[in-house]
Amino acid sequence: MERFQNILLVGCGNMAGAMLTGWLAAGIPAARFTVVDPAREGLPDGVRLLRQLPRDGRFDAVLLGVKPQGLDGVAPALAPLVGRETVLFSILAGVEFNSLAARFPNAGALVRIMPNLAVAIGKSPIALDARGLDETGRAAVTALMEPLGTPEWLADEHEFDAVTALAGCGPAFVYRFIDSLAAGAIRLGLDEEQSRRLALAMVEGASLLAAASDATPGQLADRVASPGGSTRAGMNVLDADGALAELVAAAMAASRDRNAEMAAEARKG
Repeated sequence: MERFQNILLVGCGNMAGAMLTGWLAAGIPAARFTVVDPAREGLPDGVRLLRQLPRDGRFDAVLLGVKPQGLDGVAPALAPLVGRETVLFSILAGVEFNSLAARFPNAGALVRIMPNLAVAIGKSPIALDARGLDETGRAAVTALMEPLGTPEWLADEHEFDAVTALAGCGPAFVYRFIDSLAAGAIRLGLDEEQSRRLALAMVEGASLLAAASDATPGQLADRVASPGGSTRAGMNVLDADGALAELVAAAMAASRDRNAEMAAEARKG
C-alpha cells in the first residue's frame, strides 16, 4: 500500500464507491483519496470531493470509475493527470488495455480490475491484469486490493470476458436464485418475510461451509442429498437433463458475449 499514497477516483458510483468503502473500513486513511464526481453526495469525512477534474496535481493512482460509455467524455481532460508516475486502474467492463493505452499514452502502468460489490465488506473476488508493472509493482497492487477481497492475477487479458461473467455478473445470478428460493417457500405456504430471512440465512451458511471445506461444492451437494431422501428428490429436478447447469451456462455466455461487444465498441471509440 505504501506506493499508493495519493489516489484519485474519477467517478464514484456503485462499484467505485463500494471500493472506497472497503478501503476505508480496512483503515486506509481517508486523506489518501480524492473523488471527482459532479453528482456524488455524502462522502466519508476526510475524503476530498471535487465536482470537476483538477487542472494539475500528482497522483500515484487513478481509478476509472465512470461507465464504459463515459470514457471518451472524461479521457481528454484526465489524460494530462496520468503521467509516468501514475498507475491507471480501470474497472470498466470490456475496455481493453489497447483502448486504455490509446487514451492515456503516458500512463506509467495500466491495471484492469474486475471486482463485485462485495468489495465493500472485503469479500469480493478481484481479477487483475496489468501492463507496465514489474514484480514490485504487482505486489503493491496486490496489497492495495487485499483489503477488498481475494486478488486473482489472470494469465491473459482475454480471460476477462469469462471472469466478468462469473465474478462480476455472478452476484446478480446468486441474488436471483435466493429470491427464487424465497418465492418457492412462499408457494409452499411460508410467510413472505420469513421465507426471505430463511433463504438468506441458508445461503450464507452454505457459502461459508463451502468456503471452509476441502470438498468441492458438487461433492458437498451429493453429501447432503442422501439416496431416497427429500434433498435428493429436489436435486433430481435440478439435475434433470442438466437443466440448471445449462441455464447457468447460458446466462454466463450471454454476459461474456455482451462484455466482448462492449470491448469492440470501446475499440471503435
